[in-house]
Amino acid sequence: MTALSAPPILSCAEAGRFEARLFQGEEAAEWAAMQRAGRAVGAAVLRDFEVLGPFPAAGRLLVLVGKGHNGGDALIAAHEILRQHPEATAVVAFLFGERSLRPLAQRAWRELAQELGSRASARSLNDWAGPAARYDVSLDGVFGFQFRPPLPAAVAAALRRANGLPVRLRAAVDLPSGLNDPAAFRADFTYATGILKAPLLDCPAAGRVLFIDLGFFSPTRRPADPAGSDRVLTPAILAPLGALRPSRSDKRSYGHLLILGGSRQYPGAVLMNALAALHSGAGLVTVFVPASLAPGFAARAPEAMWVGWPETPSGSLALKGLSLLQERLKRATAIALGSGMSRDPETLVLAREIAAQVRIPLLLDADALQPELVAAAQGPLVLTPHAGEFLRIAPRASLRTFCARTGATVARKGPVTQICTGLAPAGQSARSAAERVYHSFFGGPVLARGGSGDILAGLVGGQLAQAGAEPGAGGKAKATALLGAVCRGVVWHGLAADALARARGETAVSVTALIDCLPVALRAATATV
Repeated sequence: MTALSAPPILSCAEAGRFEARLFQGEEAAEWAAMQRAGRAVGAAVLRDFEVLGPFPAAGRLLVLVGKGHNGGDALIAAHEILRQHPEATAVVAFLFGERSLRPLAQRAWRELAQELGSRASARSLNDWAGPAARYDVSLDGVFGFQFRPPLPAAVAAALRRANGLPVRLRAAVDLPSGLNDPAAFRADFTYATGILKAPLLDCPAAGRVLFIDLGFFSPTRRPADPAGSDRVLTPAILAPLGALRPSRSDKRSYGHLLILGGSRQYPGAVLMNALAALHSGAGLVTVFVPASLAPGFAARAPEAMWVGWPETPSGSLALKGLSLLQERLKRATAIALGSGMSRDPETLVLAREIAAQVRIPLLLDADALQPELVAAAQGPLVLTPHAGEFLRIAPRASLRTFCARTGATVARKGPVTQICTGLAPAGQSARSAAERVYHSFFGGPVLARGGSGDILAGLVGGQLAQAGAEPGAGGKAKATALLGAVCRGVVWHGLAADALARARGETAVSVTALIDCLPVALRAATATV
C-alpha cells in the first residue's frame, strides 16, 4: 500500500544510522540541523506555555545540559526563548561540567553566553537546586538517543532534584533523560526533533510527545526512506484542505454525508456530529434523528437537512424508518452511524440492517461499535473506538490483527490516537496494509471530555464523504483516499484541541468550543505547507 506522507518512527539504533547517512559526518550540516531543532523547540515551549497563560516578562529558565547534541539543542532553545523575552533569564546546569561539552554543544553555549551575558549564567548544584529555586520552564538536554541505562548516580540525583523543584512547565529535548528509570526527568512535553524515536511510544516520563519536523524525510534530501511500520502524522496531511477549491465546483463536488443517531436518552451527541460535519468541508449533510428531536435540532443547525425518524418506545431509531434511508442512499457518499443512538434492541437490529446493505464508506461510532455490526458490514468500514470500545469489538486482538482480519480502518482514540487499515488496493493483502500504524500526538487532555469523540466522528465522516465524492471513488481502489480522510479528521480534531487549550487553558472549556477552533487550526496548519 502506498504510504501517506508521514515520517517513520524509528528505534534509537535506526535513528543513529539514518542520521549518519544524512549528515555524513559534515559538522556544518549537523550545526545547521541543531540550530533548526533548538529554535523550533524554543518556539514550541513558548507556544505550549500559552496553555498556562502568557510567558512572564521576567521568566526564569533552568537548562539541564549534558555533553552532546541534546545539550546543544537545549541551549539553543533557551537562547530562542531569551531572545523573544528580553527580561527573562536562564540558569544553566552542566551535569558533567562545562569542559565536557562536545564541539557543537560548546559552540551553542558560547554563542548564548556571548550574546546574552549575565542573563544566562552557569551555576553550581546548590545554586540551581536550592530551597528557594523556582522556575517557569525547565529544559532537559542531558541525554539523547545514545543513552544506555543505568543513569550515573550523580546524574540521577540531579534529575531527582530537578523533578522536585517548583516548575510550571517541564520540557525534554528529543527524549526525557533516563527514559524509564525511576529517576528520569519527568517532562510535561517532550519535543522529538527530526526523528520520533520508538521509546517515546511507551514512556510515561515523556508527558505529551510532540514531533518537530526538520525535513529529514523530505523526498529531496533523505538518503533512504526507512521501512518503519509506525508513522507519525504531521499537520502537512491537512494541506489539501488549505488549498483553493476549484472555481466551477458545487455542493455535490464535496460529497453528501448521511448521519444517523440520537435518542431521547442521548440527544446531544448527534447534534455535535452534525455541527462538526458542517465544518468539515462536506457539501451536503443529512441527519436522521428521532422525530421528536428534529425540530429543535433544525433550529440549532439549519444548514443540515434534518429528517425525523420513527421512534421506538424508548425514543430511539425504529426499524420501520429504514425506507427513509434507502430513498437517499443513491445520493450519499458516506454514512456515520451511532453517536447517541443508544443500545435499544430494535435500534441495534436496524443498525445491523444498514451495515449489511450499504456499499459506501460507513463509519461506526459509540453504540454502533458492536461485533455483530462489524461482521455484517459489506462496504468500506471505518471505526472510531476509544480503548474500552475497542476491547468490546476486538477483545483478544491487537490493532493490526483486527484490521487485517476485518478489512476495517480503525482510529483507536487515546492520548495518542492510532490509525490502521486493513483496506488494501487491488493486488495487496489486508495483512500487508495493516502492518503500518499512524500515530497522532495532537489534542492532549482537552479531549478527555464527553462529546469529543462525537465531534471527531462528524469531522471524519465529512472527510469520508469528500473522499467518496472524488472521481473514480468506490471499492478498494479508494483505500489510500479513505485512510487519508480518517487521518486528516484525526489530526484536524487534535490541532483544534491544541488551539483551544492555548486560547483558554485545559480546564474551563466546553467540548463544543472545539468546533470554533477548527478554522483557526486549519489555517495555522496549512499556512506554511
